[in-house]
Amino acid sequence: MPRLLVADDAMIIREIIKDTAKAAGWEIAGEAANGAQAVEKFQELRPDVITLDMVMPEYDGMYALRAILEQDPKARVLVVSALDQRQVLKEAFKLGAADFIVKPFDKKMLVETLNRLVAATSA
Repeated sequence: MPRLLVADDAMIIREIIKDTAKAAGWEIAGEAANGAQAVEKFQELRPDVITLDMVMPEYDGMYALRAILEQDPKARVLVVSALDQRQVLKEAFKLGAADFIVKPFDKKMLVETLNRLVAATSA
């Protein structure tokens, strides 16, 4: 069962992602409400995939993305952001984000993207 870490400052978004992933057979390894927690939890839990919001308090998603990929260059990070800012997404990809989906997202698309990222790591 693939393990997921959910990082988003909005509890409702975390709940939607967790419920959707659980229903699709994922184990929720943990959750984080800001970038600092995301980095800590990633280090501690080593999930298969982490969903990462870009706009969060304390440390933003870009900071967390950098720190996570420094720890594990093979980390599968799915950027989930309401920001329709091409610059931010470009920067995230340059750093090594695996994929992104824009909020509000389609649950089916979320599951397909998560499954594709896990399939890519085991291929």
